[in-house]
Amino acid sequence: MRISSRLPASLSPTAFSKLVEARRGSPGFLNLTVSNPTRCGFNYFEDSWRKALDSPGILAYAADPQGSRAAREAIAAHHGHGLPPEDILLTASTSEAYSWLFKLLCDPGDEVLVPSPSYPLFEHLAAMEGLRPIQVPAYFHERWHLDLDALESACTPRTRALVVVNPNNPTGQFLSKQEWRALSNLCAERGLSLLVDEVFADFVLEPQGDALATALLDESPPCPVFVLSGLSKVALLPQLKLGWILLHGSARVYLDSLVFIADQYLSVSASAQAAAPSILGSAKAMRDQVLLRARDNLRCLDDLLLAHSHLSRLPVEGGWSVLLRRPALGDDGDCALRLVEETSTLVHPGHFFDLPTDGFLVLSLLTPPDIFREGISRILPRLPVD
Repeated sequence: MRISSRLPASLSPTAFSKLVEARRGSPGFLNLTVSNPTRCGFNYFEDSWRKALDSPGILAYAADPQGSRAAREAIAAHHGHGLPPEDILLTASTSEAYSWLFKLLCDPGDEVLVPSPSYPLFEHLAAMEGLRPIQVPAYFHERWHLDLDALESACTPRTRALVVVNPNNPTGQFLSKQEWRALSNLCAERGLSLLVDEVFADFVLEPQGDALATALLDESPPCPVFVLSGLSKVALLPQLKLGWILLHGSARVYLDSLVFIADQYLSVSASAQAAAPSILGSAKAMRDQVLLRARDNLRCLDDLLLAHSHLSRLPVEGGWSVLLRRPALGDDGDCALRLVEETSTLVHPGHFFDLPTDGFLVLSLLTPPDIFREGISRILPRLPVD
């Protein structure tokens, strides 16, 4: 049987994933990588949200490929910055948003520059559109930085778009305003579009003074800018499946073409669109719970690290993850595997997110505090000095 070369050559589980599945659910197993907020003990507004999802309007089908006006107005109000609802297009997820933008901007065989480190998603989404994803690593010097020279060197005549995540997952790096200017100017010079994933932009933890809170702060970007977000992170509702694309600056000229693509799918459910205004109205209360949890967990980690001078954690400007830095003694994957075997505690190895060197473990700040403290207490003594 032959399948498309756009798919990975092997879908077999790794030794690490096999071990995790074997241990998951066993007594004493702790997961410090949980990223599903619905499993983290947050207080959801169940009655009001169920009522919003039970709107009579969902029984009448009104196919609008751009998305319902009411939902787009609520999204515009959430983002602010004078964003008009006419410049918003709804999708079923940010992954679908990427798929549509790749269809819009690229032909098969074209190239897309994607961030590294990052969540392992862009390479697969680009490949499934017949594109070549080109990783361009960031570098760490007191904070994470874009390697602008490397970005420029990576551009070829087949490059069509550049993806950035602001703030990045898992590094938590916000773009600096200087980086933004250089990045948008590079795209303008090379005729590229800029795709800015801002799903974590509402979760600000330890920002630098020059951090770019959102690409919408640039009122007149020199290149087409598409900003992505969705309810999965904004309202902690990954199951509701509602994302959106904000067309900013000269990206507005692509609206009709993007609506044409959306019209071939009509994938956004009526219930998600009907519920969006009510849910976005309470999104701040959900965000506040996450910020309180994340800050408490960071304080806990800092306290426990005091007894282990060879270990540290990197600054977290925003998002839901923290990078634990250890002496780079051996492969991160082997280290994470050993921690599961010896402590029944799951952490992500840095290479899962394409961290440039060994010496990093990735932890979720969504983890319930008691589990986070217990898990950290287990693993820190198992990370050797030499």
